[in-house]
Amino acid sequence: VQLQASGGGLVQAGGSLRLSCAASGGTFSHYAMGWFRQAPGKEREFVAAISWSGGRTETADIVKGRFTISRDNNKNTVYLQMNSLKPEDTAVYYCAARGGSWHPNPDAMDAWGQGTQVTVSS
Repeated sequence: VQLQASGGGLVQAGGSLRLSCAASGGTFSHYAMGWFRQAPGKEREFVAAISWSGGRTETADIVKGRFTISRDNNKNTVYLQMNSLKPEDTAVYYCAARGGSWHPNPDAMDAWGQGTQVTVSS
C-alpha cells in the first residue's frame, strides 16, 4: 500500500488543522492506520492509531483530548483532527499502515507516508 499525507501548514497556537492520508495500491480496510510525528532532533513518536474497522482508537497521552483520529474506508483515507494546537506540536507528521492489528512500534509498520509539516506559532 502507498500512502500520501497532506493537510499540514502553519497555524497559531490554539488553532486547528486536519491531516489526511490517502492510501492506494492495497486493500485499505485490511490495515490498521496510525499517525506519528518527529520534531527536529527528536525521535519519531506515536500520536494516534485506529483499527481497520474504525471501531477502536488509541491516542497518546500528550495529545489526548485535543487530537482525534478517524478513517473512511470508502475513501481509503485516514484523518487526524488536531485542535488546541500548541507550539510543542510542531513536527513532521507521518501516517503509517500496519496489516492486521496495531502496534505502536514504528519498526512494526508496513508502509509510511512521506510526511507533512505542521508548524504552530506562539
